[in-house]
Amino acid sequence: MSWGNRKADRVTFATGYTVLMMAIDGTWQRPCTLLDISNSGARLQVKDSIEGLNLKEFFLLLSSTGLAFRRCELVRINGEEIGVKFVEDKETGKKKKGRALARSDS
Repeated sequence: MSWGNRKADRVTFATGYTVLMMAIDGTWQRPCTLLDISNSGARLQVKDSIEGLNLKEFFLLLSSTGLAFRRCELVRINGEEIGVKFVEDKETGKKKKGRALARSDS
């Protein structure tokens, strides 16, 4: 499967960037590597199984504190690599903003 038909300009990370996928309700999370990213989506490498996970909509945590994140939707799977698109609000056309993710400091 080719990833080359993407329209948006992409930033590719030579060694990848460690990020975390997390369910909207917080019931699961998977570490992954961000391979490339654009304004509209990203390509990730996931080592752990994603079988049985609801990937219709999930968070991609870009920082360890949970303050930088995007709402995502699965677009394609190719082995360990997945393609995701960033979810937009249908009314405003802007990227959906999730509520701030709570940090567990206790």
